[in-house]
This record gives sequence, C-alpha cells and structure tokens, in this order.
Amino acid sequence: MYKINLANFEGPLDLLLFFIKRDELDIYDIPISNITSEFMIYLDLMEKMDLEAAGDFILMASTLMQIKAKMMLPKVKNERGEEIDPRMDLVNALLEYKRYKEMSEELSIQEMQERRIKYRGNFLGDEKKDPDELDSLLKNISLYDLIKAFKSALEAPKAEPIHQVERFNVSIEEQMAEVLNKTDFGKEISFVELIKGMVEKLRIVVTFIALLELIKMGKIGLKESPEFNNFIIYGMLDG
Repeated sequence: MYKINLANFEGPLDLLLFFIKRDELDIYDIPISNITSEFMIYLDLMEKMDLEAAGDFILMASTLMQIKAKMMLPKVKNERGEEIDPRMDLVNALLEYKRYKEMSEELSIQEMQERRIKYRGNFLGDEKKDPDELDSLLKNISLYDLIKAFKSALEAPKAEPIHQVERFNVSIEEQMAEVLNKTDFGKEISFVELIKGMVEKLRIVVTFIALLELIKMGKIGLKESPEFNNFIIYGMLDG
C-alpha cells in the first residue's frame, strides 16, 4: 500500500477556509449543511488515497455533523437572553487560523525575497540563475485541483472488464519513468491524456503518486489547463 505526504496540505481548517474563499461565503454565516457535504466528499477521497492526516479530518467531520444537528434543534439562549449560534466556536477557530496563515504567508514571501541572490559578473565560474527558477513548480495549481482531476479519473467510465484472473504489477518507479519519457526535453502532456487507456484504478493511483514524487524532485511542473478537471504536465529542461 502506498502512502504519501503533501507538504502544502495544512489540515481541516485549511480545507474549510478554501471552501469559504472559493464560494465567497460569509465566514460569520457558514452554510453548515452544504459545507459539511463537501467536506465529507474530500474526506472519503482522502481515505481512499490513504493519506496519513485523515484522523484530524475525521474529527472535524464529527464536529460539523454535531453543529449541523444542533442547528436543526430549537434555538438556545444564554443568560442575557441572546440566541447561541452553534457555529461560533468554529467561526472563532477559523478566524484565528486565518490570521496565523496570513502571517505565515507574509513571512514566507519575505524569506523567498531574502534568498534571491544577485551574482557578481565578469568572473569565470560564477553561476547565474534566474530568480524565477526558484518559484514553485505548481503554476496556479492547488492541491484541490489535483484532487478533483484524480477523483474524475477514478470515476470515469471504464471498458467492460474481462473476467480473467491475472496478477497486476505496477510500481511508482515504472510510472515515474513513463512520465519522464513523455515529458522529456520540456514536452507537455495533459493528465487526462497521460492516463488514457489505463483501465486499472491501481495504475491511475500509482501514476498520480509518481507525479507528486517527480514534482517534489523538481523533475516536472504543472500548470492550468483550459479543460475542466484537468491540468498540464511539463518536463523541466534542467530537471
């Protein structure tokens, strides 16, 4: 069984903030029913991918279900006669997390700016690098875009299976080599085109993991595709 860690996946509060920002929701008036349904979809997908962080998300899913149940009950008032909103603890936690996240992003930007070095000229052997090369290989691609494309690939209709017992072997190394071969010398290929013809779900899963490993190694990069639930994979010329 293959397990992966995603460095830019920061936890259940990060996922909730993504939903709020994406759908332009009022953080003080969260539609608990809708956001709980979306949260459960991603939790189910995480469990299928065997992500190690699933425990925190299961706890958050339980919290959302509890809030959803309380909102269906008659309103409760405090000692001052004010109605108690069951969502307030969650709202306060999101606001606090949002402040820390924004502060962390500002510090990261400052760190990246500090790490950009200007090399002296007219010296043999001086290495010159374009500062843009230090930027992320993921161009306008979020983790949730990858998950949507992966989920779409798993749910796509497959050819009628042949009832034949056969041992199916596939490795991450083999799929990494296949991706590198198809993106050699900076060539581009879409994710949908890459997995075209892959009938077995296991091969799709291993190919997706191979992509993540190659991104981590700096061998490939991703960018947006005009097609829905898809993205473009390109090879790094110096990777």
